[in-house]
Amino acid sequence: MSQVSEEREDRVDVPEPVPAAVPDPTAPDSKTVPEPVQKASRAGRNLPAAIGVGLLLGAAIVTSLLTVRFLFIGIIAIAIAVGTIELAGVLKRAAGIQIALVPVLVGGQAMIWLAWPFRHEGALTAFVLTVLVCLLWRLRGGADGYLRDISASVFAVAYIPLFGAFAAMLVPPEDGVGRVLAFMIGVVASDTGGYIAGVLGGKHPMAPSISPKKTWEGFAGSLVAGVVAGALTLSLLLDGQAWQGVLFGAAIVCTATLGDLVESLIKRDLGVKDMGNMLPGHGGLMDRLDSLLPSAVVSWLLLSAFIPV
Repeated sequence: MSQVSEEREDRVDVPEPVPAAVPDPTAPDSKTVPEPVQKASRAGRNLPAAIGVGLLLGAAIVTSLLTVRFLFIGIIAIAIAVGTIELAGVLKRAAGIQIALVPVLVGGQAMIWLAWPFRHEGALTAFVLTVLVCLLWRLRGGADGYLRDISASVFAVAYIPLFGAFAAMLVPPEDGVGRVLAFMIGVVASDTGGYIAGVLGGKHPMAPSISPKKTWEGFAGSLVAGVVAGALTLSLLLDGQAWQGVLFGAAIVCTATLGDLVESLIKRDLGVKDMGNMLPGHGGLMDRLDSLLPSAVVSWLLLSAFIPV
């Protein structure tokens, strides 16, 4: 017994080695410094790029008007062609809709350039012929999707080049430079006033299901800026009255806002953020034409009524 006890007393228990812990790949690394989260700008866009692009576009327009004003029709024609290609591309990518691109492009150019000498008669004639050619052009594609593609083609022809033709019709009169500037300044003032007011104090969404960032405060800012711009441009650049400028500015604000909402609805329907990425800080060219196109129609109608040629 004593021997056994001595053996037990002499034995030293050595603890078994503890296996090393296996690192959990899903666990955060304590040595890893988390990347700082960049706070989104309230502006919602690359503001320096947006301003730079806007200034370049404005400079090109003003230069054309102050040198040979009919060059502005060429700028319109280029913008209409690019916008048409952008719309055709996003329709095909997002929804598989194939518009009759060649007839729409050719017919669109015909609308712009025929509006110069023949005014609305030339634009309307080119529009009707373009629709007819689209109906025939799509025949070779068969019945599958025919109505869908034709409807999109007619929509594209009316929405972009036909509306754009009204901007071209502002140029030919002797006071065409003033008419174009009144139209452009009105839209820019509406967009800028709404943008600033919306960023600084926008709290009540105007149409949250369509454009969550567009607010009633922003619309109020657009209205103030647009009315002031309209009153100044019609009284200083044209032989118009201040009250006519107020009505003109208010109408431009409404059509510019409506055009922006319509394009937002189109993009939501297609599931895209922008129509393209051609213009840094703006998206595609169509993302800039959205407020200009319907406003061109209203500008031509109101200026023709207020200040007849």
